[in-house]
Amino acid sequence: MTKNLLVELLVEELPPKSLKQLGNSFAGLLADSLKAQGLITNDAAITPYATPRRLAVHIANVAAQAADQAVTQKLMPVKVGLDAAGQATPPLLKKLASFGADASAVPQLKRALDGKTETLFLDIVVQGTLLTDGLQKALQDAISQLPIPKVMTYQLADGWQSVHFVRPAHSLVALHGANVVPVSVLGLQAGRETQGHRFEAKVNPIVLHNADSYAQQLQTEGAVLAGFVERRTEIARQLAAAAAKEHLTLIDDEALLDEVTALVEHPNVLVGQFDAEFLQVPQECLILTMKANQKYFPLLDANGKLANKFLLVSNIRPADPAQVIAGNERVVRSRLADAKFFFDQDRKKSLASRLPELDKVVYHNKLGTQGKRMHYVRAIAKNIANRLGGVELTNQANEAATLAKTDLLTDMVGEFPELQGIMGRYYAQHEGLSDDIALAIEDHYKPRFAGDELPRNPVGVCLALADKLETLVNMFSIGEIPTGDKDPFALRRHALGVIRILIEKDLKLNLNDLIYNAILQINDVSLSVTPGSNSKPKYDNHAASTESGLDLITFIYERLAGNLREQGYTAQEVDAVLSLNPQLLNDIPKRLAAVRAFAALPEAVSLAAANKRVGNILKKSEGAISDTVDTGLLQEADEQALYQALQAIQPQTEQAFAAGDYTASLQMLATLKTPVDTFFDHVMVNVGDEKLRNNRLALLAQLHRIMNRIADLSKLAA
Repeated sequence: MTKNLLVELLVEELPPKSLKQLGNSFAGLLADSLKAQGLITNDAAITPYATPRRLAVHIANVAAQAADQAVTQKLMPVKVGLDAAGQATPPLLKKLASFGADASAVPQLKRALDGKTETLFLDIVVQGTLLTDGLQKALQDAISQLPIPKVMTYQLADGWQSVHFVRPAHSLVALHGANVVPVSVLGLQAGRETQGHRFEAKVNPIVLHNADSYAQQLQTEGAVLAGFVERRTEIARQLAAAAAKEHLTLIDDEALLDEVTALVEHPNVLVGQFDAEFLQVPQECLILTMKANQKYFPLLDANGKLANKFLLVSNIRPADPAQVIAGNERVVRSRLADAKFFFDQDRKKSLASRLPELDKVVYHNKLGTQGKRMHYVRAIAKNIANRLGGVELTNQANEAATLAKTDLLTDMVGEFPELQGIMGRYYAQHEGLSDDIALAIEDHYKPRFAGDELPRNPVGVCLALADKLETLVNMFSIGEIPTGDKDPFALRRHALGVIRILIEKDLKLNLNDLIYNAILQINDVSLSVTPGSNSKPKYDNHAASTESGLDLITFIYERLAGNLREQGYTAQEVDAVLSLNPQLLNDIPKRLAAVRAFAALPEAVSLAAANKRVGNILKKSEGAISDTVDTGLLQEADEQALYQALQAIQPQTEQAFAAGDYTASLQMLATLKTPVDTFFDHVMVNVGDEKLRNNRLALLAQLHRIMNRIADLSKLAA
């Protein structure tokens, strides 16, 4: 007979950023252990609960005892278990006794090969696990495997024993239907009592009737919404309603909503207000202050500008919330005053005046200071700008790169590192610098994450590429290469940033040239004298390695391949294009589109297979292969037909290729199917006559070049 099971651990306040994961993991690990022991089925309904003070799970249809299982138990080799007369030996009798059997079981023993050895096996019935034993094991397994960010060690009430858990635990509930399951963990014995809200519970302790009454009793008697999802939904509903009532718009922030859900058990959304004078401070500063420090939800007006109102999620519901609102307004006023102070103080110094201070900030102990890094980035940015826009863009890139890192030394960015770049833009605009320079200072960090926007102007593009290339080149040159899931310098993100900028901005910049020019620029800076640089004598020995450039290029192509597969291209399509190592990454989407269109042609399968065959023949050939075909040596009609077909389509494919119409260039290859097929059906390539053989290899080499200019079509062969 099955009943529903409820397990709850009541603890002190759990870390809010981990609560959602802890709740789901606790429920999942407990259920997985019960499944493994046969106490629940694979499709059993599992409902996790998680509040700041509890981890719980409700599992449907849990058996009081698992079903018995028939098991075939390996005993020992026949020659060990039976003597020459076929009688049981003492070792066999001892083994049988361990399973509750005796000599009478010997005739029923099975013989089978275990590898090359004939072995004795015993069929036995294993009694199913009792729920008490199974749940005890499941609890211990779940607690030991929880993804706890930092484990606490605390003493139990006896003053002698210590236990380890994310936070001190105070009670344990384990109900199978209406019955308590006598299990224990963390020094706690299971019961049916739990606690409701610290201040608003109608009853404390709450005596649970049964496993199914848990959520309802906590809500009605304890003023607690136990389900994380339910509580999050309720908070989102209240936030939307409050914003609509104020005719303002809520800023979506899923992470903040999760965190606030993990901070309250009885959510109550209230509206607060701050002095309008604070709106003179950049809204990014105010928004970050309210979110990061106070967990408030800022509001925007109809123009997308920050309003001087915010939403807070209280954990209590007093009849008159005025005091709660007033208290939060006092706190936010102090926070915003700090932000205004930082903003006012920072504007008293120009960005350029902060440059000498960059030489006092270590970027990396093997690479030097931020001042040295600025020179690296500036040199790379000027080189890129010169290729993209000439003198004017080069001068702008030089100015933007010089000032790009100076806001790291401001009070505002010191308090809120997330505002780096953003504050640089505001301070640059305050000084009267052009928007091109100001926006580039902000945008040189972009894209900061997957899906982020790209730099908005050519100066920002040059600076963003330079910043990412400097980081990649220098980190690879000192061996700081990502391994496994470890990537402390976010090099994978930087590589994807380079890829996205080159492709989405359609920049005709050769990837190899970018990497090796960046290496040259870095080494030129390292060897040059930097006037006024306090850090020069200590760090001038660094030189970027040209050998590491090859590793970096491979790394970027690996990131590119993964990114393209995530966009929906098949592994074959990606491999076909990237195996040619195309240096202009902005060409890759067109190449992929062309490959996909070619693969849809009825002739594609045959041509891809033929292309693979041609490649194998050419690889096995010895000696150099001529670039030209001697028409006088074309003896067979089918090799003449192939040559004529190649001559007919070569100008057209080259013209389409030069125009960037890769799809048309590849689709013209469809006309080669018949002459290629008949060539391989009737012409022997590796004939004894050396001149004839070499001429046919030259013909195949010409075919191979025409077919694989855009992608390696052999990769499409099955």
